Amino acid sequence: MFVIGSHLSISKGYLNMGKEATKIGGNTFQYFTRNPRGGGMRALDLEDMNSLGAYMKEHNFGTLLAHAPYTYNPCAAKEDLRAFAKQSMKEDLERMEYLPGQMYNFHPGSHVKQGVDQGIEYIVECLNEILFPGMKTTVLLEVMAGKGTEIGSRFEEIARIIDGVKLKEYMGVCVDTCHIHEGGYDIVNNLDGVIDEFDRIVGLDRLKAIHLNDSKNPMGAHKDRHEKIGEGHIGIDAIARIVTHPKLTNLPFYLETPNELDGYAKEIAMLRSIVENQ
Repeated sequence: MFVIGSHLSISKGYLNMGKEATKIGGNTFQYFTRNPRGGGMRALDLEDMNSLGAYMKEHNFGTLLAHAPYTYNPCAAKEDLRAFAKQSMKEDLERMEYLPGQMYNFHPGSHVKQGVDQGIEYIVECLNEILFPGMKTTVLLEVMAGKGTEIGSRFEEIARIIDGVKLKEYMGVCVDTCHIHEGGYDIVNNLDGVIDEFDRIVGLDRLKAIHLNDSKNPMGAHKDRHEKIGEGHIGIDAIARIVTHPKLTNLPFYLETPNELDGYAKEIAMLRSIVENQ
């Protein structure tokens, strides 16, 4: 089953996100756990969450992807910012237990001139404090574009973080096509080589989700600028190879392109057509 969806707003409620996903042709979706630029969390509504769970079963949905807000920086130089990220991520994971089986994606963060080694140490410390035995959520490290002092633009850095986590069985990776393209991985001309490199360094068993985006910038730009599918430097041919690659077709794809719902609907229809006619 080809699983694809877009980013939707939790402000309308869980069940409404499911219905919006269906309306645009999706069978999964991604959402921010709270305000992406702040810290406020929607009031707990178990009835709404249970209704979404039932709706997902009825419409044969794939796994949902919750995204941590951009304000979290678990490897910040300031202790209060690290504490905020840790506490907020802990609260997010506790909330997600009410709708089990989801994935939780976060940006590893920026070390802010402390150095990669110190940043990774802080990220590992955070994960070792917030993960707990028996949890029903898989936590994903997102591969980044390498903007500024971001950690996680190299597969080696992702592997080092996972290696330091005690409860590794709850850890996975989300690859963003725009990010790895701008991070310097040639997914346009050497997709097989990039997949093999990821498998050698991290392990394909850790790859749980793909953010499917085109890029406004050429390979290696390290700027993180998403573009609509087929309108950027990655291009539709390379994206078609990604969604039909035999080592990736079992994964859920989540669009983060600069679109409104109608734009997502067109992209989902186009990608479904590519997969169905391969």
